[in-house]
Amino acid sequence: MSNDQPTPGQPPEDDPFLKKPQEPPSGSGQGPGHGPGAGSGPGSGSPYDGAPPPPPPPPPPYDPGAYGGGPYGGTDPLAGMPPLAEPGKRILARLIDFLIISIPLYLISLPFGGAVEMSNSNDDNVGDVFNQTYSGHQLLWSLIALVAYVAYDTYFTHKDGRTIGKRLFKLRVAMLNDGRVPDTSASFLRAVVLWLPALLCCPCLWWLINIVLMFTDKPYRQGLQDKAAKTVVVTAV
Repeated sequence: MSNDQPTPGQPPEDDPFLKKPQEPPSGSGQGPGHGPGAGSGPGSGSPYDGAPPPPPPPPPPYDPGAYGGGPYGGTDPLAGMPPLAEPGKRILARLIDFLIISIPLYLISLPFGGAVEMSNSNDDNVGDVFNQTYSGHQLLWSLIALVAYVAYDTYFTHKDGRTIGKRLFKLRVAMLNDGRVPDTSASFLRAVVLWLPALLCCPCLWWLINIVLMFTDKPYRQGLQDKAAKTVVVTAV
């Protein structure tokens, strides 16, 4: 008999499907368990049986890393974090923040002719709002408003993740990977992505896209500004 024969019950040194030992000679009569046909049945439990290995267990219905992979890490980032903020509360909080900045800016602009001024480039089609163009006066005030909104959001988001509107509705901005308060760079990036298109490019379309994402984005309800800064809005505890 070859010296490579493992003792009964002892696991093989290598993968048994890569290295198969010699079969013991039939009828050797080496005591119980070594007679002809011993260990050849389906219930013998020998790792050297010719039966194929059992199929792997099916994957769980929810993979914790399915949404946490890539730039956000390998596990579910929301594990242990507060619940996601309700979209309705986020919209109301954003409206309050908008009014906090826009009302004082409008009042300040009144002595200078007001901040809202549009000249329609197509008088024959008054309902075509897409043909309206910015005047130099309005562009100036839009730039001033952009600085004010970005500074407001950056300061309060970096301070504790809560603007005044979010504080009223008990919401806060958190980093998606670990739940901490966003640093200055993340807060600034989030504010710029939110307010730059809203004030200088396509306000109606921009707000519509973000509102739709609050209700439909899975699984974190991230607006475009959240996706850019890798943040999420949760309830404050």
